[in-house]
Amino acid sequence: MRGRWELSDAQWELIEPLLRPKRRTDGRGRPWQDTRAVLNGILWVLGTGAQWRELPNKYPPYQTCHRRFQQWVREGKLEGILRVLAEELHARGKLNLEEAFIDASFTGAKINVITDDHSLPLAVSIASASPHESQLVEGVLGHSFLDTLPARLIGDKAYDSDRLDRDLAERYGIEMIAPHRGQRREPTQDGRPLRRYRRRWRVERLFAWLHHFRRLVIRWEYHVENFFGMLRLGCMQILLRYL
Repeated sequence: MRGRWELSDAQWELIEPLLRPKRRTDGRGRPWQDTRAVLNGILWVLGTGAQWRELPNKYPPYQTCHRRFQQWVREGKLEGILRVLAEELHARGKLNLEEAFIDASFTGAKINVITDDHSLPLAVSIASASPHESQLVEGVLGHSFLDTLPARLIGDKAYDSDRLDRDLAERYGIEMIAPHRGQRREPTQDGRPLRRYRRRWRVERLFAWLHHFRRLVIRWEYHVENFFGMLRLGCMQILLRYL
């Protein structure tokens, strides 16, 4: 019986080629642990938030799972998986790039996300708490799962910035839509684009989905790269549900 956090056969078939270990040409070395079992063990840690040493015996040794997880993080395997899944969803018409929603949440590190109107993640990044949200937009766009960027980006008042509006329009052709901050005297947007802001709850729904993975509620990983890896695995699980 498949556990709560484990992949189905169909889900595993989509990502198995990207995680398939390379064999030594001379045939030497110890045999690899089953890659699917290792990934399921990592996903158990992601979902439960438990320590690595608490990994149940049904999975490979926790040292093996932790070592393989770090290897995948270093090699960029998880980014590759997200790109493949997002491209497949886009090809099936399940991602809407006409408008997207952006926001940030702090859980020991600032998580920045961009989501489509179905609350599916399009891009994620990690930053420290000090930079203002408007300064992190281009950074999260740089971690987009797709080469095609959304036509409109909708955020809260933290993203009301003339410079941000200009940079996004000139560099990416993106229209930034955000309600005005209180100190602005002259409005820069009329009411029609701002109607889209009513659907901003979609990005809050993505954060709620991500917080189902207990490892993302509190940052336990010492290295930010490992926490970013866990965040990417959470996005992977969400995207897989729609394929």
